[in-house]
Amino acid sequence: MTKPELILVGGGGHCMSVIDVVELEDKFKIKGILEINSNQQEVLGYPVLGGDDLIEELVNEKVFFLITVGQIKTYRIREKISERLTKNKAQLATVVSPRAYVSKHSFIEEGTVVMHDVVVNSGVSIGKHCIINTKANIEHGVGIEDFCHVSTCAVVNGDSIIKRGTFVGSNATISNGIIIKENSIVSAGEFIKR
Repeated sequence: MTKPELILVGGGGHCMSVIDVVELEDKFKIKGILEINSNQQEVLGYPVLGGDDLIEELVNEKVFFLITVGQIKTYRIREKISERLTKNKAQLATVVSPRAYVSKHSFIEEGTVVMHDVVVNSGVSIGKHCIINTKANIEHGVGIEDFCHVSTCAVVNGDSIIKRGTFVGSNATISNGIIIKENSIVSAGEFIKR
């Protein structure tokens, strides 16, 4: 059976990490990368096809897309790419590392990537275009809205809600039942409690 082709949108460091997950998951064949940096020829051996102005053309080839622009300080670039993909009726991939544990009693929406060694426990809901980064721990009943980035080794404890566009830094811990407001930044190593 032929694997569906995947276009990664964004060719920086996060893209390299996602490539590793896609290769290990072995569900998609990476066709190439869209990157606005015209000097870049390839990322980890995959060709840079051009900029995101190629989205309209590539949608007609029935490929899948995944946003691989990282999220530092703001999710707005990722949101703009998402709007362009949605406007063109692009098929969106969801990528989950086979080294992650994702409960069958949780739900992950399209465009989200779950990296290596992540734990997503039961009753979790993760929105569209999220990054759940390496070794993050998402406990029972957590809700993570669209465009959130939960960084490496962060812990989001039970029944917490992470609102749209929030960035949770590496090694941050969010205690049980906390609501983090939209577009917040939880600093690396920060402990949020009641």
